[in-house]
Amino acid sequence: MTDSWIEKMESEHVDEVLWIDRSSSLTPWSKEMFIEELRNPFAHCFIYKGGEPKQHVIVGFVCFRNVGDESELLNIGVHPLHRRTGIGKKLMQFYVDFSEGVQIKTFYLEVHISNPPAIRLYQSFSYQPIGTRKKFYQGKYDALIMVRNT
Repeated sequence: MTDSWIEKMESEHVDEVLWIDRSSSLTPWSKEMFIEELRNPFAHCFIYKGGEPKQHVIVGFVCFRNVGDESELLNIGVHPLHRRTGIGKKLMQFYVDFSEGVQIKTFYLEVHISNPPAIRLYQSFSYQPIGTRKKFYQGKYDALIMVRNT
């Protein structure tokens, strides 16, 4: 990818983001869920665009909520053809930098317990496991709860 940047997600981006989420998640969000987050005053959603000049496409996204001095990572995804290229790490760094810029001190997330690549990514940002949510995904699969303190 020769040119890339992160920008605020708008409603016209949701259809492309939906495709990425559906290819990434056991429990993808609906279009309405993304639209609701775009309307939520505490939520922040961003897209990662990249590609050749004049042919930029969305290759990743991140959504999170910041309330007080706490943040929760709600959703993050990278297009299947662009995984393992560092885009997930760039989105996470953007999220952490953005949130620390507004005085966030504690970061939370849930991740599918059998997703080692995601867990390693979060651990590389100093997230630590603090528990599990039983049957969190599809009413069947456990989620690992992780926290990061600044």
